[in-house]
Amino acid sequence: MNRKLIIGTRGSVLAMWQANFVKDRLQEIGIEAELKVIKTQGDIIQHLRLDKLEGKGFFTKELEEELLNGTIDLAVHSHKDLPTINPPGLIIAAVSEREDPSELLIIHKDCVDIKKRLSLKHNATVGTSSNRRKAQISALRPDLEFDDLRGNLQTRMQKLRDDEQYDAIVLAKAGISRIEMDITDFHVEEIPPVEIIPAPAQGVLAIQIREVDKELFTALQPLNNNEVAKTIAVERLVLNKFDAGCHAPLGCYCRKSGDEYEAWASIADTSEDFPDRVYLRDTDPTRLAERIFSKYAKDRKLPQSVFISREVDENSYFARAMAKHNITIEGRSLIKIFPIINKLDPFILKHVDWIIFSSKNGIEHFFNLEPRLSKKTKIGVIGRGSEEILRKYDRVADFSGDSEGINMDEIAKKFAELANGGTVLIPRAKESLETIQKALSPETKIINIPVYETVLEEDVDPSNAEVLVFTSPSNVEAYFADNLLEPGQKVICIGRSTGAKFDEMNVPYTLPYSPDEIGLSEAVFGLEY
Repeated sequence: MNRKLIIGTRGSVLAMWQANFVKDRLQEIGIEAELKVIKTQGDIIQHLRLDKLEGKGFFTKELEEELLNGTIDLAVHSHKDLPTINPPGLIIAAVSEREDPSELLIIHKDCVDIKKRLSLKHNATVGTSSNRRKAQISALRPDLEFDDLRGNLQTRMQKLRDDEQYDAIVLAKAGISRIEMDITDFHVEEIPPVEIIPAPAQGVLAIQIREVDKELFTALQPLNNNEVAKTIAVERLVLNKFDAGCHAPLGCYCRKSGDEYEAWASIADTSEDFPDRVYLRDTDPTRLAERIFSKYAKDRKLPQSVFISREVDENSYFARAMAKHNITIEGRSLIKIFPIINKLDPFILKHVDWIIFSSKNGIEHFFNLEPRLSKKTKIGVIGRGSEEILRKYDRVADFSGDSEGINMDEIAKKFAELANGGTVLIPRAKESLETIQKALSPETKIINIPVYETVLEEDVDPSNAEVLVFTSPSNVEAYFADNLLEPGQKVICIGRSTGAKFDEMNVPYTLPYSPDEIGLSEAVFGLEY
C-alpha cells in the first residue's frame, strides 16, 4: 500500500493508546499512518447518564461520519462501544487479540471488608454508570448502593480519590492494563468474566473502514484475530437479538474450550432487576447465540419446583434467582456430617506452604479447629462458593479454581503449577477422591488430613419436584437407597464425583459450570425441555 493512512480516534489517553497500538502494528507490516483526534457525543456530554444519551453510537458516530466523508481512512474503536450493525458503507475490517475482559472493583482501603463478598464493606457506595454492572453486582451484594460515574479512566480515578461519595468504582481491567495506570493506593478485587459477565466484545479493538476500500481491507488482514472474531460474534449477535446498546443491563461472554464454544449471558430488564443468567456450550458458535436467545423467550418453559440436597437460605443468590420466576425450592440435606479430629498438630502447620480445600465443609471443619497458620502459608479453594466461605474466616484465597469451572483435572493441574515442590496440606472428607493429590509432583510433600465424615440418612422421602439437585455423592446414595427417579424429572449434579453416581445408573444429568449458587442458577435456566 503506497498511501499514508489517517487513523481516526477519540482523544482520551486510552483511545490514543489504542490508536497508537494499531499504528504500530501497521508500521510492522510496512504501512505508514498518522492520527486524527475526533470528539464524539459521549466525550462532549458529560452531565448525563449513558442510558440517557440518544442512540447507540454516542462514542462512535462522529468517527463513522468522518470515515464516510473520506477525511480519515480507518477508525479505531473499543469494540464494545460499537452498535451491532454498521452504518451503510462501513465494515469492521479487523479485530485485535482480546485483553482480559475481567472487571476491577477498586476500593478505598478503609472501605475493605474481606469477610464479605467482593471485599467491600456493608452498604458501601459503588461508582458506575453501567446498568449491566449494577444489576449483576447488586445480585451478589444487595446491600450495596450505586452512584453514577462518567468520564475517561483518569477522570473516574480522580473522582474516586477526591469525591467522598464513592467507596469504590468498577472499571474494565483491559483499559487499566493498556495504559498501565497506577492503582496501588487502592485495594483491587479482580472479578473474572464468568462471575460478572462483561459487555459483549469487552477488551477487543475494532478497526473500521469504508466497505469500498478493498485494498485497505486486504492490507489489514494480518492484524485480524480470526478466533476472537468468532467468539465476539456470538456476544454481539446476542446483543443484536435483544436490540440492546452498551447501556443495557446485558452481559455476554464467549470463549473457545477444546472443540466447543462456551458462553455466559446475564440479562435484566433494568439495573434494579435481578438478572437471569445462562451458561451453554456448542460446537457451532452461531447456533450458540440462537440457543442463548431462546432461553429468554417469554413463553419458554421453566420448572415450577426444584429439590436440592441441602438447606437453602431464602436470602441466598440461588433462592432469589428462583423466587423471581416463582420456582419453589425444597431444600433438605440427606446426610449428617461429623468432625473426625478435634486438634491439629501446630508443628505440622508451621511448615505448610499451601492448604487446598475442595469443599465448603472442609473449610468449616478445619477452621473450627482454630488453626494457627504461618504468614507464609497460602490457601487454595475450588470454586467461588468455597472462596466465599473462606472469607468468613478472614482469609482470601491465593488460588481459586473457579476459572476452570467443573474440570477438576484442569484445576488440579493449575494448582500443581503453583504448589509443586512445597508442602501441601489437604483437609478433606474421609474417603474422598484424591484428584489434587494425584496431580502434585513426587517432590511435593502431601499431608492428608480427613477432618469430617458423612453418614447417610435413612428412610429418605422422595421428592415430586421437576428438578433434583444433588450436592454430593453421599446425598445421591441416601436418596436412591429407597427411591427411584420419576418420569420427567431432570437431574443437576454439583461436581463430577456426584455425576459419576448417575453415570453408574445410566441417568443423564447436567453439570453446572461452577459448583456454587451462580452456577446452579445457570444450570436450572439452561435446562432443555
